[in-house]
Amino acid sequence: MGRIKSALVKRTARGVVKETERFTEKFDDNKLVLGNSMPSKRLRNMIAGYVARIKRMQREKKEIKVINPLE
Repeated sequence: MGRIKSALVKRTARGVVKETERFTEKFDDNKLVLGNSMPSKRLRNMIAGYVARIKRMQREKKEIKVINPLE
């Protein structure tokens, strides 16, 4: 069971994903994209991890639509 992310982390991650298409499913890549724009290293890491999770969920959602085009 994982840790629960705060509303700040979720809101920021969703906003950043909508703004930029440079994010991937890999935590390390997302961390580099965020760079020093975050106020702290811990917050940057939490957001990068949640962005990776969002991207994975988006990919899985697309795969399900390809498998079942009627839905």
